Order: sequence, then C-alpha cells, then structure tokens
Amino acid sequence: MSAIKNIASKMRSSLKDIGLNDLKKVCEYYFGALRQSGSSHCVFKTPWLGDPRVNIQNQKEKAKPYQVKQVLLAIEKLEINHDS
Repeated sequence: MSAIKNIASKMRSSLKDIGLNDLKKVCEYYFGALRQSGSSHCVFKTPWLGDPRVNIQNQKEKAKPYQVKQVLLAIEKLEINHDS
C-alpha cells in the first residue's frame, strides 16, 4: 500500500511523467480490476451514479496528464464518500 501512496503523492505533485503502469496500479487499488482492456483504453468502474468510470490510455508508456487529474478527482470523491 505504501507504494500506491507514493505513486499517488507523485501524481498530486505533478500530472506529467506518470507511467501508465503506475496509474493502473493506483486505479486497481482504489477501483478494483479493469472493466475493459484490449483496446487503447483501460476502463475502471467507480461506485457512484452518473459517469461511473475512470478511463485511462497509453501515450508512449505514460498516462495523459488530464487523465491523471481525473483519477485524482475520482479518488478524492471516493474518499469523501467513504468518510461520510
């Protein structure tokens, strides 16, 4: 778990240069197994209504910065809902 926290901390300090595999590890920890793979997108299911997914994709073995931001926002939402 500390490895996940380290990656998440790195993500919070910079949205750039986050490895796709690191982002996948974080998503798997917070959201569970991949819902979809095999295409250029990796989709993870989230537990809320509306748009209940996190979507990431490969950009030369790095995650796209806007998708890193979306993952961080989803984690924040998940933690807020968990604390309520």
